[in-house]
Amino acid sequence: MTTQTPPDPARSPGALREVAGLFLKLGLIGFGGPAAHIALMREEVVRRRRWVTDAEFLDLLGATNLIPGPNSTEMAIHLGYVRARWPGLIAAGVLFILPAAAITLACAWLYVRYGSTPQGVWLLYGAKPAIVAVVVQALWGLTRTAVKGRLLAAIGVAVVVLYELGVNEIALLVAGGAVALAVGRLRSRRAAGAGVAGVVALAGAAPALAQATSAVVPFAATTLFLTFLKIGSVLYGSGYVLLAFLRNDFVNRLGWLTDATLLDAIAVGQFTPGPVLTTATFVGYVIGGAWGAFLATAGIFLPSFIFVAVSNPLVPRLRRSRWAAPLLDGVNIAALGLMAGVTWDLGRSALVDWFTAVVALVAAILLIRLKVSSVWVLLGAGIVGIAYRLVLR
Repeated sequence: MTTQTPPDPARSPGALREVAGLFLKLGLIGFGGPAAHIALMREEVVRRRRWVTDAEFLDLLGATNLIPGPNSTEMAIHLGYVRARWPGLIAAGVLFILPAAAITLACAWLYVRYGSTPQGVWLLYGAKPAIVAVVVQALWGLTRTAVKGRLLAAIGVAVVVLYELGVNEIALLVAGGAVALAVGRLRSRRAAGAGVAGVVALAGAAPALAQATSAVVPFAATTLFLTFLKIGSVLYGSGYVLLAFLRNDFVNRLGWLTDATLLDAIAVGQFTPGPVLTTATFVGYVIGGAWGAFLATAGIFLPSFIFVAVSNPLVPRLRRSRWAAPLLDGVNIAALGLMAGVTWDLGRSALVDWFTAVVALVAAILLIRLKVSSVWVLLGAGIVGIAYRLVLR
């Protein structure tokens, strides 16, 4: 008598429909950033639906921290694969991204059509300094978690200094991870001192690694796609680190954006649900219209699908690896250093008078001390900007 293998619930049509419905819903209601997204996912897939246990959920979360890309999007892709295999992997990622991309595309159309009107300018006048406060809030919280000792603190400071000197952001990420890994493998105090010295010595290489600012490069769809593909392939840390890459590539290197437009793009990314990396949709539309928006969105998110597909079978072993943990710590602190450098540069662009300085300060207090949602802070700052301009008119 033959024994029949029980059907795999992950391969049933119902599993794929369940994945599609859940992640479309999360894409529509997922305000609040990656931490909020992951909390929503845990509530749905661990407590309500029991797709995975808490221990399995944490293993998947650890894996997303070891690969480049947006953590919450990659978590959605992982969970889609767990529940419905390859179709689930694609459905979960696409449907989690789609609502934010569609809303951002609509905002980009409105921005291009009406952003130069007085009302549009006034709204952004108040929202821009609040955006700086939002990034400072994220930087404040993440730094307290990421700085686990003097070595990592030294790496972070060195990255800020070298970024301001013009050193390539990818080189800084690689160097941060390499130094932390090297010191993590050497236990003695002397070795640790050598590691810190290595961070300082990197400053001597700054002129060789610096990128010269070039003149405006003519627009090319291939360049747009490949630039966002590169960013999606190397982006570690918070989604706000995206600021460093966008500024370096599209403001400094290509000349396709200004600092002011970049701040507007980040503001729209904050208003919308889902992953903040849909800022790429806005940037792509402003630069290249609807086709540019599609290429930018596809380019920045495509690596996440590939990385999750490759790493999912390795999840049980990744965080226990001797080299993975210190490498991750170094890359993360370097990413925060980049984020701090860009925040300084954008702050100088956004805080142009006493009013914008006050808006930034009040926004920071509301976000950091009173824990007010960034969505409400940005909406309020935009309304205050309009009201202030109307009074002065």
